[in-house]
Amino acid sequence: MEFGTFILAAQRGYHQTSEQVIRNSIEQAVASEKAGFNSAWFAEHHFNNYSLVPSPLMMVAHCAGVTSTIRLGTAVCVLPLYHPQRLLAEAGFADIVSNGRLDLGVGSGYQQFEFERFGVNVDEGPAIFSEYLDILQKGLKQKIYEHNGQYRQIPPTAISVRPVQQPNPPIYLAAGSSRSMSRAYREGNHLFVTAFHDGLDTIAKLRESLEQAAASEGKHVRDARVAFLRCAYASSNESEIESYLDNARFQRRLSEALHQRRQQSEDGYLLKETPTQKDLSFEQMRKNLPIGSVNYVIDRLLAEIEVLKPDHIAIQTQLGDFDQQTMVRQIELWGEKIIPAVNKALGSDRSLVAAQ
Repeated sequence: MEFGTFILAAQRGYHQTSEQVIRNSIEQAVASEKAGFNSAWFAEHHFNNYSLVPSPLMMVAHCAGVTSTIRLGTAVCVLPLYHPQRLLAEAGFADIVSNGRLDLGVGSGYQQFEFERFGVNVDEGPAIFSEYLDILQKGLKQKIYEHNGQYRQIPPTAISVRPVQQPNPPIYLAAGSSRSMSRAYREGNHLFVTAFHDGLDTIAKLRESLEQAAASEGKHVRDARVAFLRCAYASSNESEIESYLDNARFQRRLSEALHQRRQQSEDGYLLKETPTQKDLSFEQMRKNLPIGSVNYVIDRLLAEIEVLKPDHIAIQTQLGDFDQQTMVRQIELWGEKIIPAVNKALGSDRSLVAAQ
């Protein structure tokens, strides 16, 4: 099983400067490599404190210079907010400077707040995403490409800065629907999925959706790599666990507000955190998620792996204003104990490995 860290780069309040948030995110990526994680993933959001990374490819390019082995992923580039020709060149640049370590995650986006400020209709996001993904794949696979679509008309064009990975960097689709899952299988791409803060029942439904999508394209689930985003934290310190849960719930509250187009802000920037009917108690979150003692987290991860059978698990590290040094130690703990124990258990259980 491969493991990654998912670095959202959130800012919970003005007691955190943007410089601190970004530098902490970079430090976590470096710590992830030292701990033996396979990947570090960077989000993309704009114009408020939900996430401070405006360009995950810029984070990849920077972190390429302070790491040497860890893969660096975008999770995700919001395609409708890009000029696709520029994205092609920047992806090629990032892959070159990282020596072929780029994993290119893309998605359609969902935050009306962002789309309005880029002059893009969020309701057209899925259609724009579909067309821009066509362009992206043409540009990566063809020396000279052209496109005549609803949103872009591109004459014969060459991208001068091309990726070093052949035939192209792995492409991951943020897959929250059967349509996006089916497209990934149809076009030979990979998937980035999440069960948010839900438990095994939702994970089982997610596996079922993957199986149906693969079957609809005459494929098997294993024909695409599945990366699974998960909140997870291991500690015997209750105050640490409560702080992680509190920051995870903060992140989810802001995400839901932005998704439902009800952004609350008193100053036009800092989003207000408001409880909702969908809030889970800390007790329920602990039941649903791999959060608790080291042994509990290991056992819970193995149970979730048995149900979903992913290829990669990305754990959420940089959340809200969680203490930075505590999080760096958490990353180290995963490298020292959790990742080796999970992979040892998977290696000894041949039936589970075969079932994947």
